[in-house]
Amino acid sequence: MKDMNNEDLNGKRREFIKASALIAGGVLLNNFSFAGGHSSVDDTIKIALIGCGDRGTGAAFQALSTSANVKLVAMADAFQDRMDSSHKALSEKFKQKVDVPQERRFIGFDAYQKAIALADVVLLTTPPGFRPVHFEEAVKQGKHIFMEKPVAVDAPGIRRVLAAAETAKQKKLNVVVGLQRRYQANYREALQRIHNGEIGDIFGGQVYWNSGGVWVKKRLANQTEMEYQMRNWYYFNWLCGDHIVEQHVHNIDIANWVKGAYPVSVQGTGSRAWRTGKDYGEIYDNHSVELSYADGAVIHSQCRHFEGTANRVDESFQGTKGKVYLSGSNQAVIWDHTGREIYRHPAKGNANPYQTEHDELFAAVSRREHKFSDAERGAKSCFTAIIGRYATYSGETIKWDDALKAENSLMPDQLSWTARPKVLPDESGLYPVPMPGKTKVI
Repeated sequence: MKDMNNEDLNGKRREFIKASALIAGGVLLNNFSFAGGHSSVDDTIKIALIGCGDRGTGAAFQALSTSANVKLVAMADAFQDRMDSSHKALSEKFKQKVDVPQERRFIGFDAYQKAIALADVVLLTTPPGFRPVHFEEAVKQGKHIFMEKPVAVDAPGIRRVLAAAETAKQKKLNVVVGLQRRYQANYREALQRIHNGEIGDIFGGQVYWNSGGVWVKKRLANQTEMEYQMRNWYYFNWLCGDHIVEQHVHNIDIANWVKGAYPVSVQGTGSRAWRTGKDYGEIYDNHSVELSYADGAVIHSQCRHFEGTANRVDESFQGTKGKVYLSGSNQAVIWDHTGREIYRHPAKGNANPYQTEHDELFAAVSRREHKFSDAERGAKSCFTAIIGRYATYSGETIKWDDALKAENSLMPDQLSWTARPKVLPDESGLYPVPMPGKTKVI
């Protein structure tokens, strides 16, 4: 049932985003958002893009492709070159929907505040370490929000997101998190059937993101350490959270969705086995953990970045009356306890879930409906993945309640191009790597 030659749509995430950016390339009024809708003389929904990399450009492409009356009016990024390439690509594709003159293209660590102020809806797509403060600011300013996963990289960040999520609900702000399987037809149909009891009580499962890994950015001459880490952000936990958080969170979120709960404890193991050079920062290249739920169910979670090995990106679950197989390539198959197939999702005619996220968000904003409050469950699934990292780095069984109290923030004490991140290379250029039994995570 696993079509490994047609890898999970989400396994192609960055390829899709890059392709969108390549093929992609209103009038700003004194304007503010209000609870449940937007304020604009011409009824145009004004968008600000915070983070102009491939993912941000892809998210803006999708937002501007909705049927809503939208315009991109502000952009923010730390890097001028990312801003320039994103603006060019979007302007070439959406000539009538991109109105971002130079004075509304903000550069720097504080650029997000200026761009958010000019919009009704903000797209938060920077590296995830910045997400909590950006989300908090967008909520404070009363904006509707699309934010990419993961929403934080450590316990202090998660607490910050959870607090802002409560405020967003009180203000009736729509918040969509980029865990796009939640907006994918095969998952929605299968989960409805599971929650209706078709395979009984879920007692076990397996979720995977095993692939060959992602890009690497080489260190360039004259870069400060801060710039190097931000350019090569995937390999530093303060920016990425490790690939169990940045990528595998998709599959972990499905485990929590299927269970309708979050694990009470996590234990597991991980290491750097294949990806060991100085270009790979501090993160592991494999994690294997067990998610233990309050009812006794245990779901196995595995992710790895090994080149030249079998890929697998999917989810399976076992219940007292049957089992289910799911994948991002639009597959969903349910069997009863005898092995008889009782449901198979049609492979064709499925909408692109990345686009569906934006279609549904902007439709709700257009209708002045408060329909989406994804931030809390997005944060809790991200925190499940963070606890998985805590478990593999330390070699300990980590309890949810203990982990949520952790005070060890990964963020630098200061954000500037000359500031020093908390993790630095040694004289040979190698970064310290977590060591189970020695590394303390809480």
